[in-house]
Amino acid sequence: MAGCKAGAAFLPPAVWRGPLLLPDDVMIDLESLAASSLLGHGVVAGRLATAGLLGAVIGIDREVNRRSAGLRTHMLVGMASAFFAILAIEIVGRIPENAGAMGDPVRIIEAVTAGVAFLAAGAIIRSGGMVEGVTTAAGLWLAGAVGLACGLGLWTLATIAAGLGFIVITVLGWVTYRLGPKGENGAD
Repeated sequence: MAGCKAGAAFLPPAVWRGPLLLPDDVMIDLESLAASSLLGHGVVAGRLATAGLLGAVIGIDREVNRRSAGLRTHMLVGMASAFFAILAIEIVGRIPENAGAMGDPVRIIEAVTAGVAFLAAGAIIRSGGMVEGVTTAAGLWLAGAVGLACGLGLWTLATIAAGLGFIVITVLGWVTYRLGPKGENGAD
């Protein structure tokens, strides 16, 4: 597949010759792309692992309190968001300067935000005049944002956000529980 057009392995020739990808004179070796990463495989693994760990920090309280989205869900949201950010870096970094194409990595962030918000909306339940799961939904949204920060290599921002999220969900959750439950069963 050396010297193959970008997208040739996945799309029919009529599609990959169009103006949406690369001009006819720009060639990319797909075999070398499959085995390489602009960031390096160690960096990618570190970013994904950190996103998973920070997602766990956010989701641990939800797991302990048996909420609809717990530890694994928060970890997966964080890692998936990080992976989308990594993919944005890889895609934009591979567009040759002479291709005449432009990439907008902010669109990836917008798409992840919308996707996580849709997932989080599923955690919100209305039952008997009570709305439950809003804190879990907010935690999922935060896990997505922390994952994006990890994927972009913004370790300090990700760690601060996850730490503050842990404090809000766990410590303030305990304080509000002690001050009195919000409803009959104290659910949030």
